[in-house]
Amino acid sequence: MEEYLLMIWPFIQCLSQDGIRLSHQEQIFSFCLVGAKWIQLRMKTATDEEVASVVDAVLPTCRKVGATLIVNDRIHVALQCGADGVHLGKTDMPWETARELVGTQMIIGGTVNSKLDAQRAAESGVLDYVGVGPFRFTLTKENLAPTLQRAEWKEILQILGELPSFAIGGIRTADISAIRKLGVTGMAISSGFHHGNGIAETYPHYESIWNESDCNRNH
Repeated sequence: MEEYLLMIWPFIQCLSQDGIRLSHQEQIFSFCLVGAKWIQLRMKTATDEEVASVVDAVLPTCRKVGATLIVNDRIHVALQCGADGVHLGKTDMPWETARELVGTQMIIGGTVNSKLDAQRAAESGVLDYVGVGPFRFTLTKENLAPTLQRAEWKEILQILGELPSFAIGGIRTADISAIRKLGVTGMAISSGFHHGNGIAETYPHYESIWNESDCNRNH
């Protein structure tokens, strides 16, 4: 939606992850602690009740630190709990239907894996941002689409135009320079945060490398 095109978009979207030592609630509190401004709760195997419980637990902290909280897939949970938005993949509720359901006050993001997806996203006129990829193979997503080649990235981003775009899919710190050159708005990270000493170490590392690559682009 046009009003969200005017917002200042954080360049890192932080996605919580299933199957690791930290619970989703603990991951989100950690994201808030390191200063993350965009967090997506991604509980693929949980019930709606379990997702709602986590949203209720973390939303006050997200509000306190000024972090946007997006719920993956569960649009009714996002509405029920008062989250800031919802991210919908291609097999979830149609984007247009979702916009009719939530009105103009909730953020809706979508997933783009191809030029056809990009065309649909651009023509829908209802999305606030899209995740584009995958950039690399990742184990955090089932039925992963083929990784995009550089020419495909260029064509997809050209189709999307001014619609904010975030690279997705197994992104490592070593990839950031190449991602910046693609011209995306930012990047979405999930498993990359859980190496080494975890979020407290890796989030600032991703952030600093992005900022350094920005400086290099401007010189």
